[in-house]
Amino acid sequence: MPFALSGILRPTVPATSSRSDFRGVRRSRTNVSFLSTTTNSNSRKICASLSPSSPSFDSDSTSTTVAAAGGKVLIPGGESQESTPPAIEDPQVADKDHKVFEDVIILPTEVESAIGIEQKSVSSETLVEVDSAIEFEQNSVASETLVEVDSAIEVEQKSVASETLVEVDGAIGVEQQSFASETLVEVESGELPESLTTEKIDEPMEEKLGVIPPPGSGQKIYEYDPQLEAHRAHLDYRYSQYKRLRELIDEHEGGLEPFSRGYEKFGFIKSDNGVTYREWAPGAKWAALIGDFNNWNPNADVMTKNEFGVWELFLPNNADGSPPIPHGSRVKIRMDSPSGVKDSIPAWIKFSVQAPGEIPYNGVYYDPPEEERYIFKHPRPKAPKSIRIYESHVGMSSTEPKINTYANFRDDVLPRIKRLGYNAVQIMAIQEHSYYGSFGYHVTNFFAPSSRFGTPDDLKSLIDKAHELGIIVLMDIVHSHASNNVLDGLNQFDGTDTHYFHSGSRGHHWMWDSRLFNYGSWEVLRYLLSNARWWLDEYKFDGFRFDGVTSMMYTHHGLAVGFTGNYNEYFGLATDVDAMVYLMLVNDLIHGLFPNAVTIGEDVSGMPAFCIPVKDGGVGFDYRLHMAIADKWIEILKCQLCDGGVGFDYRLHMAIADKWIEILKLKDENWKMGEIVHTLTNRRCLEKCVGYAESHDQALVGDKTIAFWLMDKDMYDYMALDVPTTPRIERGIALHKMIRLITMGLGGEGYLNFMGNEFGHPEWIDFPRGDQRLPNGSVIPGNNYSLDKCRRRFDLGDADYLRYRGMQEFDQAMQHLEEKYGFMTSEHQFVSRQDEGDKMVVFERGDLVFVFNFHWNNSYFNYRVGCSKPGKYEVVLSSDDGWFGGFDRIDPKAEYFTSEGRYDNRPRSFSVYAPNRTAVVYALCDE
Repeated sequence: MPFALSGILRPTVPATSSRSDFRGVRRSRTNVSFLSTTTNSNSRKICASLSPSSPSFDSDSTSTTVAAAGGKVLIPGGESQESTPPAIEDPQVADKDHKVFEDVIILPTEVESAIGIEQKSVSSETLVEVDSAIEFEQNSVASETLVEVDSAIEVEQKSVASETLVEVDGAIGVEQQSFASETLVEVESGELPESLTTEKIDEPMEEKLGVIPPPGSGQKIYEYDPQLEAHRAHLDYRYSQYKRLRELIDEHEGGLEPFSRGYEKFGFIKSDNGVTYREWAPGAKWAALIGDFNNWNPNADVMTKNEFGVWELFLPNNADGSPPIPHGSRVKIRMDSPSGVKDSIPAWIKFSVQAPGEIPYNGVYYDPPEEERYIFKHPRPKAPKSIRIYESHVGMSSTEPKINTYANFRDDVLPRIKRLGYNAVQIMAIQEHSYYGSFGYHVTNFFAPSSRFGTPDDLKSLIDKAHELGIIVLMDIVHSHASNNVLDGLNQFDGTDTHYFHSGSRGHHWMWDSRLFNYGSWEVLRYLLSNARWWLDEYKFDGFRFDGVTSMMYTHHGLAVGFTGNYNEYFGLATDVDAMVYLMLVNDLIHGLFPNAVTIGEDVSGMPAFCIPVKDGGVGFDYRLHMAIADKWIEILKCQLCDGGVGFDYRLHMAIADKWIEILKLKDENWKMGEIVHTLTNRRCLEKCVGYAESHDQALVGDKTIAFWLMDKDMYDYMALDVPTTPRIERGIALHKMIRLITMGLGGEGYLNFMGNEFGHPEWIDFPRGDQRLPNGSVIPGNNYSLDKCRRRFDLGDADYLRYRGMQEFDQAMQHLEEKYGFMTSEHQFVSRQDEGDKMVVFERGDLVFVFNFHWNNSYFNYRVGCSKPGKYEVVLSSDDGWFGGFDRIDPKAEYFTSEGRYDNRPRSFSVYAPNRTAVVYALCDE
């Protein structure tokens, strides 16, 4: 039965079953590849044999999983590594009663040269004395050693394979000169310029990596925030742990840069002579590599284990020089583990697939021919000063009820994002995840892009196209937890509970039903740091949105905890110092090697110094995802039919999105202007935030988007322009625009929108699912695995006969307004009026004056608003414009002249007409 992936039809192949003539030698067979039509029938000798203690396995195999369609990728080159594998953590070290402040980090017992990577900064004497290093009595490193390490880091960086080093005119992030002002005009008009669509560059794009700086003093945070002085002991201890770990990595690995290239040491490493496969699995008692290439014979390619728990196998090239594992071969590692014999997908696998109708995934050896590998042609755009993020999911980005592809997203969605005025796309669900309904947050294969949407090369092509359009690409990366899937993921990979994760309850997230990483493990640090670098280096992502950071930072994971802003909540025994140090390391790594990269942390707790540089003592993120505003809006809208209001507090509980949820519960007369302004502006000094009115969370089944809260079922019948409107539709469209604009205006230095919400997408997101039977016998109905509600109806926003079009046009105008004036990152912000009676909010951001009238009935003539600069003002954006679904009550050509004299604590003012449920933005004329 044939199956298709990314539009490529591939025949299925029956499972092969063959018995070897004697154990340890592979019989002649055809090398089956599901990503290539090339076959090879050459037999070869086996370099590894069964160990005396290994169990006896029958060579029959009934595996029937089929691989996906092929693609193009650049595989880092490397020579055969025949030496001893690296030092590895003892799997028994993890302890369920582990104390947060315990002065322990699980270190390797041997330096990285054990797997054939020369470390010039570590002498041979160090190799002998490493055991003493595990005692962790090293409190300092001599200054001359630090100099040597720093030098070694630079040397190591120069040794990276030329394919992965990229030079862009001697600098990182060279601005693309092709995006001139006339280009912006063409894009705004809805037509992509020819230079963006027809230019072809044959030469591969190159870039140059930066250098990871040494640790700083970590003391400036006390200057930035004097309240931190009371917690100096905790913060100094945290920073000392970070510095100590940096020193140990320098000593034993040659620096953070080579340490983060674990993908060149583990997994499949191709060389001129063959392929080396290494896996860290200390709990396994026996291991063999199986797959299509050896007819799934567990006795054919048996691996050897060193004293540190690393299994290794070298497969020489075939007699004709062809690779021992054909491109597209399905592969797994079979292990005899404490939990029994199990087949696992290699932990460092770069691609994995699930055949239609089958449950388990299979790893795929992905190494396409040179001519089929995708070559990047366009440099990374410079990181924008004001970041406007379009949150996206490739699979649900089609207007049709199907799982969309990387190629279709590249061709159809990226031009839309550019036209709308967003300068960044944040893509969810990139890392492979067996369960589609997890939204990509239950990751099974951390180094593999999801095969549901296409091949690795399809993803590279998508990113390259975004760069051509001047859009940076952020990845929604999950390092906070992992899927508990034992078949496909890391859970009990080597048959133990403590391999990559904490043991006992500390290693399980009871709400997410997932596993929690042990950030105190040396090999876990290598794995996660290498994972972050892999996506930036191999796929050219421009940064990350780190998911679930609050869960990482606290042993209680932020569950059932109401953060009030009291600093005692952030610095105590509930803080996971190991996780904090990892976050500092990964930000150090990213910003050192990729200075133009952007990191955003999803934190709902308000952790102080979250966005302060690591060298100054902070965690190192560029932005905090400000999550309270959306919840506040929805809270208000949910009670819009209630008689009374609700009691508010000023806690940093879920942030901006939460605030809007809260507001949307209320009747209009109970909307508190002060509450709204406080939630939007409640963020820490010197720390940038990305604000949003709603994200994918509010669009999921069981919740409602802002548009749905506002208009409910009327959206089904009254959104056509040739149908009479209703008061609910008029109110909903007006407030939808106002909520988004005030969120962008006051909510942070960045803005985020989930795809489709810009035009008030109807319906919710419901992933395909069947009925779920609970232990108590009750059944949660499914949707018969339908994809009907798992798509985005972009056609509704484009239809000129529907009211959705006006909402989309307003969002586009809002983005282009910010592009022109850059008000989100302006240092000048002043809220001059929060009038509870008039329901008015007036504020200045940059050189703009924003005027909001939230009153449901009252419009105000000659309403005076304060301003700072004298002169003539004009309207640059009005939510009441007829093109945006408004009533054209604002004259776009009117001029407004200032009067001297203080008003609302401003030195001057001017008078305006403020219609009800309208937002207007005024700008000072240039003349």
